[in-house]
Amino acid sequence: MVDVQEIGNRIVDNVEQVIVGKRPEVQMTVLGLLSQGHILIEDVPGVGKTVLAKSLARSVGCSFQRIQFTPDMLPSDITGVSVFNVKTREFEFRPGPIHAQIVLVDEINRATPKTQSALLEAMEERQVTVDGHTYHLEQPFMVLATQNPIEYEGTFPLPEAQLDRFLLRIRLGYPAKHDEIVILDRQQHVHPVDEIEQAVSVEELLAAQRAVKDIYLDEKVKDYIVEIVRRTREHPDVYLGASSRGALAIYRLGQARAALFGRDYVLPDDVKALAQVALAHRIIVGPAARIKDIEPDAIVQDILNQVPVPGAQVRA
Repeated sequence: MVDVQEIGNRIVDNVEQVIVGKRPEVQMTVLGLLSQGHILIEDVPGVGKTVLAKSLARSVGCSFQRIQFTPDMLPSDITGVSVFNVKTREFEFRPGPIHAQIVLVDEINRATPKTQSALLEAMEERQVTVDGHTYHLEQPFMVLATQNPIEYEGTFPLPEAQLDRFLLRIRLGYPAKHDEIVILDRQQHVHPVDEIEQAVSVEELLAAQRAVKDIYLDEKVKDYIVEIVRRTREHPDVYLGASSRGALAIYRLGQARAALFGRDYVLPDDVKALAQVALAHRIIVGPAARIKDIEPDAIVQDILNQVPVPGAQVRA
């Protein structure tokens, strides 16, 4: 029997040696990993987005690649390119940085839509196609993308199809005062990420990912998930609501959260805890609501307040 809770906590504790005071955010990242999904980290520079990705890769012993997106990048810079070998008189495929198990895409919104689209097939189907040949990516495979929500000059907003492929979106935020002092102390001589050791094997991680899928969801909890997602499509402040991928994201993340907390069943509380990170980035706010500065997070919270929790008794 695979102990998902023990494996997950080992990863979280190991990453926390580097990322200080952000256990809920680290747990969300591990939930994305256990759910075999991709994560969008949206925050200001200098809060540890890149370090989080490196720490996660080293904790699970996965191969790691970092891609710095820039406006002049081409899709072949990501997927790879076929090069003609003069000796063999044949074309040889040179794989790009996407051919790693954990890929950090830094400042994803700085590349053109054409380059961003090179990630679509890899994120959804775990494969890339170059010159008519399909190359499958090694498992586990995960994309962690970062973007700065403040600076928009020279950026290209992510299209809905791209955003929809991210299982969840998280924000790290600035550390608390005492945590920032700990960060200063830990980096006095060497960066902690350079000394972090592997916490679990790739085989253990793959086994945990398989075990997560066996977590039970009651029909009422499934109905609760679908009702929340459907309300995003009918909300008056929403121009475009969440797709079925949004419901599946909460479903998978709920299974992972239950396993990480030592349960073999998903609670409505799991759904409520995951709804914002799984749905907010999939919602496009309507023009009138945008003028009033209504955020997608507030819309999801409003929906959670309206949808009855399964099993709860409504007061008269």
